[in-house]
Parts: sequence; structure tokens; C-alpha cells
Amino acid sequence: MQDQSLKKITRALISVSDKTGLVEFAQKLAAHNIELVSTGGTAKLLREAGLAVRDVSDLTGFPEMLDGRVKTLHPKVHGGLLGIRDNADHQAKMQEHGIQPIDLVVVNLYPFKQTIQKPNVTFEDAIENIDIGGPAMIRSASKNHHDVAVVVDPGDYGLVAAMLDAHQGALPYVVRYQLALTAFRHTSAYDKEIARFLWSRQPANPEVALGDPKDELPEELDLNLQKAMGLRYGENPHQKAALYKLAGSDEHGVATAEQLQGKELSYNNLLDTDAAWELVMEIHHLHLREQRGTNAALPHTCAIIKHTNPCGVGVSNSPLDAFQRAKATDPVSAFGGIIAFSGTVDEATAKEIAEMFAEVIIAPDFTDEAKQVLAAKKNLRVLRMGEKVRISTHLELRRISGGVLVQERDAELLDEEKFQVVTERQPTPEEMRGLRFAWAICKHVKSNAIVYSAEHQLVGVGAGQMSRVDSVKLGASKAQLPLTGTVLASDAFFPFRDGLDEAAKHGITAVIQPGGSVRDKEVIEAANEHGIAMVFAGMRHFKH
Repeated sequence: MQDQSLKKITRALISVSDKTGLVEFAQKLAAHNIELVSTGGTAKLLREAGLAVRDVSDLTGFPEMLDGRVKTLHPKVHGGLLGIRDNADHQAKMQEHGIQPIDLVVVNLYPFKQTIQKPNVTFEDAIENIDIGGPAMIRSASKNHHDVAVVVDPGDYGLVAAMLDAHQGALPYVVRYQLALTAFRHTSAYDKEIARFLWSRQPANPEVALGDPKDELPEELDLNLQKAMGLRYGENPHQKAALYKLAGSDEHGVATAEQLQGKELSYNNLLDTDAAWELVMEIHHLHLREQRGTNAALPHTCAIIKHTNPCGVGVSNSPLDAFQRAKATDPVSAFGGIIAFSGTVDEATAKEIAEMFAEVIIAPDFTDEAKQVLAAKKNLRVLRMGEKVRISTHLELRRISGGVLVQERDAELLDEEKFQVVTERQPTPEEMRGLRFAWAICKHVKSNAIVYSAEHQLVGVGAGQMSRVDSVKLGASKAQLPLTGTVLASDAFFPFRDGLDEAAKHGITAVIQPGGSVRDKEVIEAANEHGIAMVFAGMRHFKH
């Protein structure tokens, strides 16, 4: 007796925009004596391949019209998809109205996402690439997956063909179910893409404002994530983990980097690598800002990260010297770290890196000679970012019990129009450059954050302490380089003068902090007593 979970495929409706692998798949269907019904360009392609194809207009008795906008929106299509095969009333109605069953739908949609990613795409072009008949057929077939199969992904052609071969032209229920699930996900992602585009193109100052103003976060936040790869485990071996990419996003970041060599990336590797890349890009854009309008070459930045906090940062005219400065900040902590560069890594730098143990190295690019040197370190993960160097401005999400916190990324660094020198002594130009550099690093240190810095080198870091004065003490105690003459950055205001008094013991000459404490006057007095120049940035950079 035939397995009741199997459904014989006798008629297939095919209408696709992406024609990858279609002819070969249609040939497999025809080999099982499955009637092929198709539309427009798809029918033309199949006929040119020598396949017998019936036009959908012949099935419906109604011509395609309105520039192809209406061709499958017809009862003889949707009745053929939605009619329940073992429902006597459905079968009687189908017979009465001449509706023939359609057992397989092969549809993928107008390329809306690809259209809106084109430079200078017009609103009208985008609208014309919103598919109507395709999603309708997909939903009808998916709803009736007990009787009908639907294929939206060319990557599934091989599976479906193999199942047809294995079951003499029939498909098992479990296959139809999985195909329906894939199809609903497909249409869901498609609709989200359209909604995001329309939201981004809302008319300015409409007479009737519906939904969310563009300067506010949306009332509902849809995430379209696609699994990029499974990870061995999460933060700890007993936790499952995977990497998901933002589907349809043009964001270029660590999740899209090319891995040139090395072991599989771990959950913690990815977290630390992202922290390293964000930091070197912050300083890269600081240099872009400082050198705008000049012909000066941009310096190289190197950052070394451990547990998402920087343990070394260096800037120089060569990647080798930048790396040496970063490593000198804290050579012990640099062991097993993540190393990021803002520019191309050359052979000399690669040789220096090869002398120490590192988990990951990430850079826009590597010379061929550098790749050859690093290839000897088979376990070292080498990531190439390409030249798209920019700071992400997308939303940031963090899970809490029962919900998700959402905020804009902290994409701003400083606004010098808000800078206020509050002490008797003005910072020197050299100190001012050092303060900007320290401020850029401090933004990427876990609060309470304190950074001791020279003009081109991180000197000490106090991170994640429960009191600011303890961060001041920790940063000084961790310093391997001389503290005298350094500058200091604090991610938030000093609540008491004790932090300034402690920093003064180590010979700092200038401070940058947001200001805004009720005890600002006391802190300013402390700075004046110690001869320290202090700048209020007018901006806070907490990183929890």
C-alpha cells in the first residue's frame, strides 16, 4: 500500500526571476512526466531548452496584462493550489469550474533587494520590483503543503529532484513541510526588506504622520538574520553558539571578513576581534579628521585586545613600529591577544608577530610576503577586511531577561566645539593631540574607564572597576612604560577629587573628561593645585 505521506507530482507551475539551475531542474521534472506550466521569460527559457511548456494564460483562460502585473492572480491558479485533495466538496468545486490541481510551485521573487542596492535607484524602480503574484502563490502552496510542494530556493532543486527519483515522482510530507517553512521565511524576509525601504523613504513632514518618525527608534524591530556558521561553543564549552549575519544589510564588519587561514573562529575570538577592529577604525577616523585638507599620509594604528579591552595601542608611520608600540604597552597581556591594524600588514610586521603567540590578526589587507610568513603559524587566524573602513552606525542590541535593550551605536567620538578648558593652564598642542588619542581609546574600554596615554602610545588602562579612583590606581599599576608626562582620559566625570589626586602622583600633565559632576569645582581645584591642564569634552562614553 502506498505511503499516505507521499504525494504524486503531476503538474508544476514555474515562474522565477533567478534562473540559476532551472533548466536542469525542469528537465528532471519532465523526466517524471510532470506537466510544466510557466510564464513570460521563464517559459521562453524552458522552450529554448527543448522542454514542452504550457503557458499560464492557457491554464487560466485569461491573458497576462498590465505590463505583467497580473498573470497568476486567478482562481484557476490559486484554486489549483489551495484545493484540498481529500476534501470531496473542494474536489467537486474544482471540477465544476475546470480548476486543475497544481502539485508543485517553483517560484522566486522579483529582485527587490538587489534593485534597491543599486546606486541612485529611483523610488519608481523599487516599487516595480515588489512582487505580488509570486508571494501569493508561495503562500497558497505553503498553506496547503499537505498536498502541494513549493520551492523558492534554487539550492533546494537537487534535494527535490533526488526525492522525486527516490519515490517515483512523489514527495514525502516531511520534505513538503520543510519546503513550506523555507518558503514562509522567504516571503517574511522579502516583506521586511520592502517595509525597511519604505520606512527609509518616508515623505518629509507628511500631513498625517503614520508610524514612527525617522528620528525615533521603531515601535517594532524586525531582525533578518541568516546563520553564517556554527561555532564549536559559546563563551564556555557547555554553551551552544553560532554566528548570524544581517541579511540584506550593507554593513561591512568582522562578520563579513575573509578568513585567510587558521583554526575555526570561536565565540570569544569574534567578540574580541570586533572590539579590536572597532578601536583601530575609531583612531583611523580620528586621523582622517585631523589630517583633512592636508596631503599627509595617514599613520598606521595597531591595537591589541584581551577580553574586549585594549592592552596595547600604538600609532606610527609604519605598521611594524605601530605594532611594537602596542606590544610595549603590556607585553605580558599581549600574549594570546587579538591584533588589529588599520592598514596593510607587510612582511616585516608579520615576522615580528610570528615571534609571539596570538589568536587572531585582522587588517584591511596583507602583502603576499606577509601571508607567506604568517602561513607558518597554521593555527593563527588571519582575517582580511578589505578596504571598506568605516565605523558602524547600526543599532546595537543586548539581551536581558524578558526582553532586548536597543540603542544607537556610540558612533560619535568628540565634538571640539563642546570642548572647554576649565583649568588655569591650557593644554599644549602636543598634550591636545594626546588627549584626543586617549579619548578615542577610552571610548573602547569597559567602564569605569581610565586611560593613560602618550601622544602615539597607550601606556596604562584601568577597566571595569566599581570606583573611578580604583581604575586610576589599576591603570597606573599595570603600566610598563613611564607614566610621567602622560595624559589621562576618563570615560565619565570624576565624582570626587581623589581620582585627580591619585593620577597626579604618577606625573600626568593633562586630563580629558566629560565634566558634569556636582563636585566639578573641587576636581578643577585639584587639577590647578597639581598644575594639570583639564578639558571637559561635554560628552560621555560609558561602555558596559
